[in-house]
Amino acid sequence: MILETIIIVVYSTALILIFLYALAQLNLLFNYLAAQKKENDSPKFDFSNSSEIPYVTIQLPVYNELYVIERLLENIAKIEYPKDKLEIQVLDDSTDQSVELTKKIIDKLSQTGLDIKQIKRIDRVGFKAGALKEGLEIAKGEYIAIFDADFLPKKDWLKKTIPYFKDDKVGVVQTRWGHINRNYSILTRIQAFALDAHFSLEQVGRNSKGHFINFNGTAGVWRKECILDAGNWEGDTLTEDLDLSYRAQLKNWKFKYLEDVETPAELPIVISAARSQQFRWNKGGAENFRKMFWKVVSSKNISVKTKVHGLLHLLNSTMFLNIFIVAVLSIPMLYIKNEYAHLKNYFYVMSFFIVSTMIFFICYWFMYKKRYGTGFKSFVRYIAMFITFFSIAMGFSLHNSIAVMEGHLGKSSDFIRTPKFNVNSIKDSWKGNIYITKKLSPNIIIEGVLTLYFAFGMYSAFVVGDQGGDFGLFPFHLMLFLGFGYVFFKSITSKV
Repeated sequence: MILETIIIVVYSTALILIFLYALAQLNLLFNYLAAQKKENDSPKFDFSNSSEIPYVTIQLPVYNELYVIERLLENIAKIEYPKDKLEIQVLDDSTDQSVELTKKIIDKLSQTGLDIKQIKRIDRVGFKAGALKEGLEIAKGEYIAIFDADFLPKKDWLKKTIPYFKDDKVGVVQTRWGHINRNYSILTRIQAFALDAHFSLEQVGRNSKGHFINFNGTAGVWRKECILDAGNWEGDTLTEDLDLSYRAQLKNWKFKYLEDVETPAELPIVISAARSQQFRWNKGGAENFRKMFWKVVSSKNISVKTKVHGLLHLLNSTMFLNIFIVAVLSIPMLYIKNEYAHLKNYFYVMSFFIVSTMIFFICYWFMYKKRYGTGFKSFVRYIAMFITFFSIAMGFSLHNSIAVMEGHLGKSSDFIRTPKFNVNSIKDSWKGNIYITKKLSPNIIIEGVLTLYFAFGMYSAFVVGDQGGDFGLFPFHLMLFLGFGYVFFKSITSKV
């Protein structure tokens, strides 16, 4: 009974942690709904008065972006802002043929009177953080707008964001990501679904109550003074944006989040690209928990509630580890439930944690209907999307759990960029992309084994106990089977 007890304790602890996280998400939903009733009365620069228009530097950190660099630079050149108060830094760490292409495009744009320069480094020390830091040393602007290579800000973007810096306590203005290839495939749709929830529920829910949010690495503007006051960019985590965000807010800088300003971007269309992005984000979150935990807890400048939300924010990625634990132990728990009749009441109590799923279902629905509208058909489509999203998210749980554990254990790794494709139609081919790795990770094989494991879980529903089976966990195991199966087969086929 010792092994069974250990399984029950670990399983129950993971369920409780997921439930507590769900309650925090529900609190963010209440915050979000309350924020919709408030008017934005923030002070703003008056751009009709030229003396109030500040100098801005746009930083474009790029690394081997052969497929999107031309699209990026041509789009940035269209931004409407006085040329005598705008500087564009192309922080080019590339090591391939894109370097010459970038130089050619910049030379052409420079002839139009645009102040745009290609800045090369000797090495990639600090990766993206290092490039941003080096560019900052010579930046002319009071404010630093940052865009990754796959982002396409609209031409009035600076006019919608810079004015909010009239409040001298505002250190960052962050905008909501849009998705130019949302409907490309199931993979892009579920990524958009998850990101939409983050950029509405979480960012608004936290920011509206003064809790910590994060600059999302791109599609935002920093006050240069804020960056320097917070200690500048550091490359000791894989999410340098989250790191600097927390250090700035611990110094009492305010962050302004603009949900109504959308900045379109490209979602990864190949699962290997999505895997590398997920790994970096999830490991970086865990690394920042290690780095920031005590600073947040010991801070005298923030409320207890802000500390709780701040720590849960840093532990976002750790939820994947809890999900993976619950998934793997659910099959032994099925057998324990039908073997030990005296534990019946315990399992009745455990069934209460289905409430966690219902909370997520409700929270995501509010975000979904804002984008797609209400009505019966929309709700039916939402149910299908929610089930698909949850299944595939669970299918990523092994991959993301490994990232989380590496982050918590302090294992260092390089900053692996997410390959860009400039592919918006299913008719376009990505097969020739030179940045896609062809190596198969051993973890993919484990995901294949887990697919079979959860197939066994479904089979077990028919044979456990002496009452004709137990189908309580059958839907859960079916979702896990489909999720891990999807991730496994897509990962295999993206290598060929």
